[in-house]
Amino acid sequence: MTTVFDFFRSCIQAINTGTMIRRESRQDKEFHFQNWVRDRINETSHLFEESGRNIYPDFRIVHLAEGYEVKGLAYPGRWLNYDSNSQVPTGFHNGRTIYYVFGRYPKQPDGNSYPVLDLVICHGDFLNADHKYIHENKAVRGFGSYGDIMIRDRKMYVAPTPYGLLDGAAHHQTLIVPSDIVVPNEFKEVGSIIRTEVDELVVKYAFDLRKNELGTERVRNPNAGCEHAFRALRLIDGLNTPVTLRSDVTEENTDDGDLS
Repeated sequence: MTTVFDFFRSCIQAINTGTMIRRESRQDKEFHFQNWVRDRINETSHLFEESGRNIYPDFRIVHLAEGYEVKGLAYPGRWLNYDSNSQVPTGFHNGRTIYYVFGRYPKQPDGNSYPVLDLVICHGDFLNADHKYIHENKAVRGFGSYGDIMIRDRKMYVAPTPYGLLDGAAHHQTLIVPSDIVVPNEFKEVGSIIRTEVDELVVKYAFDLRKNELGTERVRNPNAGCEHAFRALRLIDGLNTPVTLRSDVTEENTDDGDLS
């Protein structure tokens, strides 16, 4: 069982009927799209809990072990990747299946109400299939000439968005689910996507404070070559624009964020 099909339907209905994102003021730079998503979940009648600041995921379904993490993106603007300050993307966290909600909206709207331009809801495994990694922030003491400065290792993850990974997702509304999920009849497939695990994994990094250099240690991935299959879906009356994995997805062209 899953709530994602009901939730996707609710989002499409809201977009088609012109239900706008509404921000409290121009200073509301974070929660306006999240509030729009909250209202769509509420319309499904599935009970849910809303997380507080910096708690993952943003919304947790009560009667199912399922959650939604929301990522709003201003358009035009940065779209190939996004910053995650507290949690590496994953499809399974703390006993819950996690779906990610990516929506784009106008970067410079002419008021405090504006539309959702496009939408991708994807299973977290589409972004990263590793369920074992546990995020923790650590610190080391003893830095500086008096030895009383602490260096805090507060990790930020820069992950690709579905818009950066896929052709055919921009300017549409698309749902990405694992291929083994039973799909209701009112949905149609517009793409079959395979993501393949890499040969090596980064398992350690170290920063040289004298040279300002960051080094990594890699090991062979025991799941190298493992394929993870997904289906790109739309409602029956949605556009048939095919969704495919981009052939030019590389480390270079997905790093368009400011990492300074």
